[in-house]
Amino acid sequence: MTSTSTTSGLACAEIVEQVLADSRTDDCVAIVSETSQTNLRWAHNGLTTNGQMHDRALTVVAIRRTAEAGKDSAAVGVVSGRITSPADIRAIRESAEAAAATASEAEDAMPLVAAVTDDDFTEAAVPTSVEVLSSFASDLGEVFGQARAAKISTFGFAEHLSTTTWVGTSSGVRRRHVQPTGRLEFNAKDAAMKRTAWLGRSTRDFTDIDLSSLWPELQQRYDWTARTTALPAGRYETVLPPSAVSDFLIYAYWTGSWRDANEGRNVFSRPASDGGGTRIGEKLGSLPLQLWSDPSHPGLECAPFVTARSSYGGVESVFDNGLSLQRTDWLTDGTLSELLATRSVGEQSGRGAHPGIDNLVMDAGAEQGLDDLVASTERGLLLTCLWYIREVDPQTLLLTGLTRDGVYTVEGGEVTGAVNNFRFNESPVDLLRRATEASRSEIVLPREWNDYFNRTAMPGLRIPDFNMSTVSQAS
Repeated sequence: MTSTSTTSGLACAEIVEQVLADSRTDDCVAIVSETSQTNLRWAHNGLTTNGQMHDRALTVVAIRRTAEAGKDSAAVGVVSGRITSPADIRAIRESAEAAAATASEAEDAMPLVAAVTDDDFTEAAVPTSVEVLSSFASDLGEVFGQARAAKISTFGFAEHLSTTTWVGTSSGVRRRHVQPTGRLEFNAKDAAMKRTAWLGRSTRDFTDIDLSSLWPELQQRYDWTARTTALPAGRYETVLPPSAVSDFLIYAYWTGSWRDANEGRNVFSRPASDGGGTRIGEKLGSLPLQLWSDPSHPGLECAPFVTARSSYGGVESVFDNGLSLQRTDWLTDGTLSELLATRSVGEQSGRGAHPGIDNLVMDAGAEQGLDDLVASTERGLLLTCLWYIREVDPQTLLLTGLTRDGVYTVEGGEVTGAVNNFRFNESPVDLLRRATEASRSEIVLPREWNDYFNRTAMPGLRIPDFNMSTVSQAS
């Protein structure tokens, strides 16, 4: 099979082979990705836009080996860009080679990964199409009618992407992966845009998105906002839904560098007064929390090999391209069991490589649902989601951000209304320590980070003293 494109009819696997054959440096890595996307957007109970897009991109990693006895030494040039013609391919490769010629020594220099070939390497890209959203669009029309009858305005978007990636190296790596990614974000608002509710879903193909059950859930959240009261800043018993937990844990995952921890530069560093190094082996949570990444996790399947278009922070290295990935446990029964590390860092640590994987799962062994956490809350708050999250202090991983689209009061085990939004100040690592109860884990869409990372499964958590630092006027 050959893929359809505007790059002179070249199949993506052929582009990889061409770059490697034409390379003028000691080693070379070529990464080609082809993405197709389809989407629907709506506002005020009517479709506004729908579209399809296609993109093809190339990254070339040019590696110039430098002679130094007894040490892996290399200089690297990396250039990425869209490709629409053979001239683009040549220009990207030559630019990467020029960059390598003047680059300083790479601190993560390693031999490239040993040869391995996927059976499907030469196959074409797998595209998406409007057909993926056809059933969803039909059901959406029914929801629009129900929303109009309830005097509710709905807004949102549904998006599906299919990205096929090919990775080839001069050491003989030939890998291919197809990644479907879908997301739904759905808002309900009143005519004055004062009352608002949100829900989101992550999906691989939209076959598991049932609007007949999602619409009543969204409408219930909207109905809770009919009674709104004001609360001051303070610490409140708070039920964090899986979406909010996901946004917190993704940030903790991204910053979980073994190298930074060992050098005393992140929240996973052991204090110098306790001997320094990392906190691996230390209990971080009182609940029996398991946190892991696994490329084959059902419903969250992702690339089973490293695709690195840059090197940074000791957590990603272009020298690791094509390295096979398997399940990595980050927390075991609440104890920190591993941190992110490239092969280079893994040699320094003696713990081996633990590259990043494009999904994250947490489970506390609970059987109850989020509704059960609410039902056992005498007085507290139930959040919907978080946004505009920013780091305040890397040493404690203190984050700040805002609540959004519904902060609800819970009294006597029932949601009784909504309150104003807040700015929060919390550390995800400290939340794990203070969490007193969890719900069962479920696949969930993070609100803040879903443009970058949306394959997660998380429980809800009860935090007895969540810090709402100030009142926010955001809606």
